[in-house]
Amino acid sequence: MPRSVNVVAARNRRRKILARTKGYFGARKNVWTVAKNAYEKALQYAYRDRKTKKRNFRSLWIQRINAGARLHGMSYSQFMGKIHANNIQLNRKVLADLAMNHPKTFEAICNKIK
Repeated sequence: MPRSVNVVAARNRRRKILARTKGYFGARKNVWTVAKNAYEKALQYAYRDRKTKKRNFRSLWIQRINAGARLHGMSYSQFMGKIHANNIQLNRKVLADLAMNHPKTFEAICNKIK
């Protein structure tokens, strides 16, 4: 009895991976084994960096709040302590946006918590 292989499914599976590696450099875009490894590694990087992105943005927000708070004579830790003590429910993302793009509003918040 002849050996039966499902070539249609295998070809479709390979074509799908090669379509996703389109635009990669060198053999990573058209050699099956290299493309498969590159694609799997890309998925690992994407998973890891979705977590890293959150970390980087939080760090950026803290730096912006710190810069805005120091203009009004407070450090970041003093500012955040007073924000929580005064029950102001603004997260770091919003506070950083205010410090960067709306300095008058941020100054009003600083004056309220002093």
